[in-house]
Amino acid sequence: MQERHDAPLAPLTTFRLGGPATRLITAVTDAEVIDAVREADESGTPLLIIGGGSNLVISDKGFDGTALRIATTGFDLQGTRLELAAGENWSDAVARTVEAGLAGIECMAGIPGSAGATPIQNVGAYGQDVSATITEVVAYDRRSGETVVIPNADCAFSYRHSRFKEDPTRYVVLRVRFELEDAGGLSAPLKYPETARALGVEAGDRVPAARARETVLKLRAGKGMVLDPEDHDTWSAGSFFTNPVLTAAEHAAFLTRVAERLGPDVAPPAFPAGDGMVKTSAAWLIDRAGFTKGYGAGRARISTKHTLALTNRGEASTEDLLALAREVRDGVHAAFGVTLVNEPVTVGVSL
Repeated sequence: MQERHDAPLAPLTTFRLGGPATRLITAVTDAEVIDAVREADESGTPLLIIGGGSNLVISDKGFDGTALRIATTGFDLQGTRLELAAGENWSDAVARTVEAGLAGIECMAGIPGSAGATPIQNVGAYGQDVSATITEVVAYDRRSGETVVIPNADCAFSYRHSRFKEDPTRYVVLRVRFELEDAGGLSAPLKYPETARALGVEAGDRVPAARARETVLKLRAGKGMVLDPEDHDTWSAGSFFTNPVLTAAEHAAFLTRVAERLGPDVAPPAFPAGDGMVKTSAAWLIDRAGFTKGYGAGRARISTKHTLALTNRGEASTEDLLALAREVRDGVHAAFGVTLVNEPVTVGVSL
């Protein structure tokens, strides 16, 4: 276990933003993770858990406490059952399952970050969410001081949410277990229209899993969603805002605002979200509110490839980023009456 003091945190995030931590511990085994968490809890020291750093917005002042970087490793594939250590690189793990001819997570290729973060955010992309394949999450319960195994049904998964996100100070994810599908090297049925179009097939069809993964990587790269140190469009947290999920009444009011602003023939994206709810597109809202690709004149700007990504152009501060985020959020609300919610976790700051 490595320990550093007054350690920069910006290099550990995909935004490359944030000040130093009083202490930074890097743990490479589950036991080291648990020891570090217990020590912090027993001493009353604030604790920040860092995995791949792809979902963090850290204050320019940094973090006054212990930052714990989980760097555990472990990829155990037995038939269609997969267990990943929390510190495993998610995108690499997806590639390995595709190489093994298995389906279920191939459309989540290229998502930055670590495996341990996936159940917290119920990570998903291009029609797949990890909640569909996760069977169990092994976690350290800070309340009981024990390691627990939480089955899928008890994870309270919903759109970009889970019990781990709902109660972020209770659990530290150690391992994640999945049940994948052996479809003879084919993908799971394609659910996302953009993916199906790019592959020249219909929604619901299967294609070779490797081809689905490659197509998703190309789609993500075209939007600046695959990490590249030389491309500032990837100095982001991916999608900064979640897609709004509206009640029937909220959706009706939204459509009225769209008609007033853009005309009666304009139909915004709408997807069923269960229980009469409707999900619409945050990217569409941002663009139609006037925040187009490349928007901004400062050191933090909207990506030149995708309106949903806010980016550090190289010398931005966290406050620069938050100022842009607030401008976009408030502009969308003024235009359409919909309040966007940030997807990344904020540390020492808020919108």
